Amino acid sequence: MPSDTLAQHAAVPETPDKADTPRIVPQRRFGQWTAAAVVLVLLALAVNSVLRNDAFQWDVVADYFTTTAVLRGLWLTLWLTAVVMVLGFALGTLLAAFRLSANPVLRAVSWGYVWLFRSIPILVQLLLWFNIGALYPRILGVKTVDLLGPVTVAVIGLTLHEAAYAAEVVRGGILSVDRGQIEAAQALGLSRWRRWRRIVLPQAMRSIVPPAGNMLIGTLKGTSIVSVIAVQDLLYSVQLVYHRTYQVIPLLMVATVWYTVVTSLLGVGQYYVEKHYARGTERTR
Repeated sequence: MPSDTLAQHAAVPETPDKADTPRIVPQRRFGQWTAAAVVLVLLALAVNSVLRNDAFQWDVVADYFTTTAVLRGLWLTLWLTAVVMVLGFALGTLLAAFRLSANPVLRAVSWGYVWLFRSIPILVQLLLWFNIGALYPRILGVKTVDLLGPVTVAVIGLTLHEAAYAAEVVRGGILSVDRGQIEAAQALGLSRWRRWRRIVLPQAMRSIVPPAGNMLIGTLKGTSIVSVIAVQDLLYSVQLVYHRTYQVIPLLMVATVWYTVVTSLLGVGQYYVEKHYARGTERTR
């Protein structure tokens, strides 16, 4: 046989016999499927017990769900959440800039603020602001007794508390940006504003948005604590009703369902915001 024919025969790979090929068998996950079935059964039992339990009085829940008092409290809760988040992140961004500053005084002031307001419980802060007249009867010659109303106290207390956490979120997002990209932008001659707007901020937002979304939802639920200073938010509004009708459980369920609906909508919005800032990365998948 010619040598070129032998070379051609040698170059053709031999096809393995199908009988010798090992059969690929998918891994059986009996434990996972068993656990999933148990969880589904328990979940179904829990939902059934809630829906069929007469103590929840779902007819009463439906009657009070869209009443004027409840909707007014819901609106104040949403307004308070929006104002606190805007003011809190504005102050938090300033504190983060101080913390990243080369000035040691600004760094120390920012660190001290974050340390102090993260150390004091929010309820204690609200009560201190509510009783500011007892601590400082006069400020710059103005009587402080009854100077701050409950809503103003709630805005001040929640904003100062929120700013401490927002400062750390913003600082962490800025530090997550690769320093080399900032130096490359400086080498290209980009101004400080363009570097922040086109390079630092879009990348920092990928790290800022998830914890900021969690803070937004936490603030929405945390506003219920202002009921202790008689701010007529959603929780306080339903409390006024069940103090009169003694229907405690159904009125609490009204507040619970409204909180669940609003937090779910905020969660959907957070998903799309994260998706927007994750464009061009593997996180878009």
